[in-house]
Amino acid sequence: MTREEQNVFLNEEYAEAVRYMDNAKEVLLKAKKDGSVYTDKKYVRMACGTAYSGVMLALDAWFVIKEIPKPDKKQRKSIEYYMSNITKIDKKLVSLLHSVYDTLHLDGYYDGITSVKVINAGLEDAYEIIDKIKPENPVEVKESKANAVKRVFNKLQILIAVMFIYR
Repeated sequence: MTREEQNVFLNEEYAEAVRYMDNAKEVLLKAKKDGSVYTDKKYVRMACGTAYSGVMLALDAWFVIKEIPKPDKKQRKSIEYYMSNITKIDKKLVSLLHSVYDTLHLDGYYDGITSVKVINAGLEDAYEIIDKIKPENPVEVKESKANAVKRVFNKLQILIAVMFIYR
């Protein structure tokens, strides 16, 4: 794969992984915070599963670039597949993946942990993994409708507040 082909491929995969993370953050907003915990376990689980899927998507793209072979068609990719292949290349990435796997996949998705601090730490590590595949010239990820509505609504609130303050 030429450098240009890699950049085009990574642009698509990076944009998709970031879209997953954006979706995860939107879902997490529905979980609502109450101090240091989220109040709705269902949305926390959904957000963690979505974010973890984004990380796996990014790692699959990284494996393509590094020419790491896929497992046999009869086998599913397991965390051991990812860990053993990444260990050979990047020790820091293995540590990040271990953290994301434990925090987002096991604690967040399966166990439904609702600690804001723990989930945020997992999301930070997820972004760090996704940044591994960031292309040289990334394309801008399209803003979701929900984020666009929030942005407009926030601007409207500021405008109204300013109008009342300066009356």
